[in-house]
Amino acid sequence: MAEIVRMPKMSDTMTEGVISKWHKKVGDQVKTGELIAEVETDKATMDFESYQEGTVLYIGAEEGKSVPVDGIIAIFGKAGEDFKALLASDVAAEKPVAAAPAVQEAPKPIEKAVEVKEVKAPAVVAASAPIATESNTDGRMKVSPLAKKLAGDKGIDLHKVIGSGEHGRIVKRDIDWFKPGMAVNSSMTGFSSVQGVESFEDQPVSQMRKTIAKRLSESKSTAPHFYLTMEVDMDRLMDARESINRSMEKKLSVNDFVIKASAAALRMHPKVNSSWRGDSIRVNHHVHIGVAVAVEDGLLVPVVRFADEKTLSKINEEVKQFAAKAKDKKLQPADWEGNTFTISNLGMFGIDEFTAIINTPDAAIMAVGAVKQQAVVKGGQVVPGNVMKVTLSCDHRVVDGASGAAFLKTFKGFMENPVLLLGQNTI
Repeated sequence: MAEIVRMPKMSDTMTEGVISKWHKKVGDQVKTGELIAEVETDKATMDFESYQEGTVLYIGAEEGKSVPVDGIIAIFGKAGEDFKALLASDVAAEKPVAAAPAVQEAPKPIEKAVEVKEVKAPAVVAASAPIATESNTDGRMKVSPLAKKLAGDKGIDLHKVIGSGEHGRIVKRDIDWFKPGMAVNSSMTGFSSVQGVESFEDQPVSQMRKTIAKRLSESKSTAPHFYLTMEVDMDRLMDARESINRSMEKKLSVNDFVIKASAAALRMHPKVNSSWRGDSIRVNHHVHIGVAVAVEDGLLVPVVRFADEKTLSKINEEVKQFAAKAKDKKLQPADWEGNTFTISNLGMFGIDEFTAIINTPDAAIMAVGAVKQQAVVKGGQVVPGNVMKVTLSCDHRVVDGASGAAFLKTFKGFMENPVLLLGQNTI
């Protein structure tokens, strides 16, 4: 008997998913537990394994198309079985049905699938002649394997494509947005223009960006934010970090110390490690620190669990693994759920200080700036010193000014006296 396969809810915030790749086509046999598709959610691209078995009778969404949670993505049944009545009855019952191509009654080859991401692409304008792609010194063209395959499938001459990747490398987005007879101004990165001519492009919003917009808008409009900024003397910590890194194969970052010091301070100030629950305030007795990681489509916040119990080297290892998985869109729900406090560090981009929007349901988030050398007063003398600014954004429903200030004072103490921090749990 024919059965409908629906879009599952793969994360707590997911409202729709995009079919980034089909592993089956109409007419194929499917077994229970077999991989049938890859689905791009608001946070990652995840494998979708079948809970049903049978022959694929119908594909309800093409690759790159979004489907609401519980929307139809396929119908399985016996080969040759009539499924039109089942599909029609589902529509009549006003259940969400994903936008779909014409019903496929006979096996048809589905276009070779590739991972679909909503990415920024270079705008294009007409040019009098094609612009050749930059080459390596050995004469070979700089092009990713995926872009090369896509160009071959679409019959695109790579010599007419300008690469927007690192060092002019041609990547997938350049092929996706290439138009025959058009060329990109190679003197600019990210977009092109002709003097005196207005131009723009409307880029589709990715699932991740939709979720970021929704959650941060809700956070800013519902949680009464206030901000506390403090300067931290980083001289001792920078010296300690340099000494430690000389004796270790893995090099610790300043952010590793920030995470460790925050975790230790949260132990002493549980109000900051809390969340607003409407009719109650949840005071967490465990410390799970979310670490904001920038990716191409937006921002992900994987969680270092029990951060107060982990060594600096373990924190360093986990954050690097999360960053790699986030870049490849391989983070799983278990990686980003359950944070009790969040850290957003833009110091590596040279930002002195900034304010961050609270990552609900957390009651606070700490924005971390760059370590900068500047003139400071020590012992009545003006001397050069290393200074870092941090800003704590607090939900005033949970954290009062005094509570937030006390947390920052304790954090500052650990950072300025790293021997106390190392005594918490060694390296």
